[in-house]
Amino acid sequence: MVKVARIDEELTVPEGVTAVLDGRTLTVKGPNGTLKRTFDNPRITIEQGKGNVSLHCKSPRKKDKALVGTWRAHINNMYRGVTEGFEYTMKIVYSHFPIKTSVRDDKVFIENFLGERHPHQAQIVGDATVKISGDQVVITGANREEVGQTAANIESSTKITRRDPRVFQDGIYITNKGR
Repeated sequence: MVKVARIDEELTVPEGVTAVLDGRTLTVKGPNGTLKRTFDNPRITIEQGKGNVSLHCKSPRKKDKALVGTWRAHINNMYRGVTEGFEYTMKIVYSHFPIKTSVRDDKVFIENFLGERHPHQAQIVGDATVKISGDQVVITGANREEVGQTAANIESSTKITRRDPRVFQDGIYITNKGR
């Protein structure tokens, strides 16, 4: 078994993006907005250099190595979010009752789902935006977690219970992730 004495990861900041480290909080600004995240672990240090952000860990354990990889992925997602953004595409599928969807404030309302009288509601998380056109629902935003959680909220609000899922396949389903 080979022991790793130290982990050093360097992430370069893309052009048009500014990254500012204040203590343990990293703020990333770009053309699509601003994202802020706190990275807190006593064994792993995060430092800002000129044009890069680096992660360091002395004598890492297996969990520390995994956490450094997770932080690296979070920082890369922050960079990608403020430059390109994230987009999920969903499709409204029905065969029994036509589903009517609308967006009001920070909720998505799904009416006439399986002929039910009360509308189903799905929470829009954070700064994600939801646009509905025909049978397509498009969710966009800079924060990957907010966009994904909003899509999951919409999909789970149309989960069918107490009916045969082979017959009743109505709902709103994720068809595409990414730009």
